Amino acid sequence: MASVLAVCISEEKGVRKHEVPAIDVRFGEGVSGAAHGDDPKRRVSLLGDESVEKLRSVFPELKPGDFAENILTEGLVLYELPVGTRLKIGETELEVTQIGKECHHGCEIRRLTGDCVMPREGIFAEVIIEGRIKPGDNVEVRDNVEAPDNAEVLNNRGVLK
Repeated sequence: MASVLAVCISEEKGVRKHEVPAIDVRFGEGVSGAAHGDDPKRRVSLLGDESVEKLRSVFPELKPGDFAENILTEGLVLYELPVGTRLKIGETELEVTQIGKECHHGCEIRRLTGDCVMPREGIFAEVIIEGRIKPGDNVEVRDNVEAPDNAEVLNNRGVLK
């Protein structure tokens, strides 16, 4: 079964996040105290460790949060999930709202690592059921629902489809 490896937070956008013991996610807010809560499509960011592994041979020092993800998972290829997929994570439930993102110029992650997997393989979600998420929580794909009209899907180069 898929699970949470780490949870991370940052008070600023576009910078690496730091690992914390747990995060609280709130409906209409996202991760409590995090910078992305003001963007309804990008309230919570997730990245699979399988994606990070692709760069670990070049950058063995990569740590959770280095790609600005709130939740680092293992055992599930997140970027293959369709928009609208519901994920039960611990006591919470999230709905995938966006696959990939446009990487902004001056991105600290790309500058420091030479590459950033978030534009290609990171996903974003909104909170459906509030609660706490911590390392070790199971990640379960609940169901697939119709993507909302305002959902964005980006191609593997971080460009809107």
